[in-house]
Order: sequence, then structure tokens, then C-alpha cells
Amino acid sequence: MIPVLLGTDFTPFDVFALPFMWRALVTVAVLALAAGIIGLFISFRELEFVSDGLVHAVFPGLVVGAALGGSAGLLPGAVVAAILAAVLFTVIDHRGGTGTDAAIAVVLTGLFSLGVVLVSRQEGYVSQLQELLFGRLLTVTDGQLWQIVVVAVVAVGIVLVNWRAQLFRAFDPAGFAAAGFRPLATDLTLSVAVALLVVAGVQALGVLMVIALLTVPMATARLLTRGFSLLIPLAILTPLLAGVAGLWLSFEWSVGAGATVSPGAVVVLLLVAGYGIAALARVLLRSRGAR
Repeated sequence: MIPVLLGTDFTPFDVFALPFMWRALVTVAVLALAAGIIGLFISFRELEFVSDGLVHAVFPGLVVGAALGGSAGLLPGAVVAAILAAVLFTVIDHRGGTGTDAAIAVVLTGLFSLGVVLVSRQEGYVSQLQELLFGRLLTVTDGQLWQIVVVAVVAVGIVLVNWRAQLFRAFDPAGFAAAGFRPLATDLTLSVAVALLVVAGVQALGVLMVIALLTVPMATARLLTRGFSLLIPLAILTPLLAGVAGLWLSFEWSVGAGATVSPGAVVVLLLVAGYGIAALARVLLRSRGAR
């Protein structure tokens, strides 16, 4: 179908009817839905830095999994690394003290460097490193898509099971502890959910791109509305629109202009651009209100 499209004016319906484009779009939609729900607690708990650490910590797991089991080993390796890192970061955070952020930074940089060293020992490591860092959204297979769906559903399910506890913990930490709840257990479940979402997204978007998916949509939603009920819908809609536009633009440039463009990078750039527009609009509205 691609040769036919090259010589004709094609519509978005034609483009997204292509199997690889359809799978990429469904992948973005699944990740947008999961990130919109889990991102609420990442934002209100100010866990962006910890989420960044989890993303980097998954990298050596991906490398070891790929080395031991090929493409089939990516998911198990990433899951093991993500859960171990989630537990480690949560325990470090509960230890508290002025060195907490420094300790997390040391761990995440050490784990990420370990992943780079491991992948550099393999043949063709440059292309492998590029794929792991920036993802391969257009080459997601049916099997990988199902893996992403299952892992994302499990991650969201973990949060929904203790939804009330997570909300209580996010909005009133002191009251949460005083009411007899166990903060460590609640934080561990949230960290595991974030870790699994990282695993779901990293296969398609890569280590670096998944960070934006975890943090930017909810940050944008909080700029657009003060209503709590609208936060999750906006945080889901934002990456979904960026995904559709990013995939379309990357296809248009690649096929129409002959330029090789990373669709994941285009999606992230659109997400960041959306955040910038929302921030600018917020400033303009405030300045107008002050007058």
C-alpha cells in the first residue's frame, strides 16, 4: 500500500489503515490512558524525579534481558529491573534526610551507566543503544502490543484497587499517617505501578521518551484547568492528540519529503510544545486578570 500512497494524495485514514501505523496509534492510545491515570499521583506527589530514576533504572534490565533472551527477554528484564528500582527508590525516599535526592541521583546514574557499559559490549551496540533510548514506535509487533496492553492494565489496576488510599496520601500525608494507614505500603504500590507503566512504554517510546509521557501531560492538564475532575481526561487527551499528530507528521515527512524522522521524538516535541502553549496562555490570563 505504501507504493500506492507515494504517488497519490493520501488521507489520514489511508495512513492509519497501514498495519504498522495502526499498531503505533493503538500503542500511544493505551499508554496515554494509563499515563493519564497514574500521572495524577506522580504530579500531586511530586514524584517526577523518582519516575525519571525508574526510567533510567529499567535500562540495564532491558540490556540484560535482550542479551539473555533476545527480543523475548526485553519484557522480563525490564519488569525485574523496574520493580527492584521501585522498591529501592521508595525505601530511600522514606529514609528521608537531606541526602535523599542525591542518593536517588547516584543510583539512577549508576544504573544507567551500567546499562550503557553492558550494551557497549555487544556487536552493533550503537543501533541497539539508539533503539533502547529512543524506541521503535513504528515497529511494534502484535505480540509487543499485547504485552504493552497487559502491563499497562496491570499498572492501572494496581492504582485503582487502592485509589482512595492514594488520593488520601497525595492530598493529606499527615492525616493519612494519623489515620493508621501505612505510608510505605501505599508508596510501594504506587512505585510498582509507575515502574510497570515505564516497562509498558519503554519498548515503544524508549527510555528517554517515556519520561515525557509520565510527566508532561498531567503538568499540562494542571495548567489548563483547576477542576480536579478534568485533570485525568485532559492528561489522556493531550498525549493522544500529540500521538496522532506526531505519527502523521513523521509519516508525512518520511514519505513525502524523504526525511527519516523518529515518530517518538516528534510526539514528545508536540507534548512539550503543548505544555509551552498552556504555560504561556496561563501567564497571559493572569496578567489580564491583574489588570
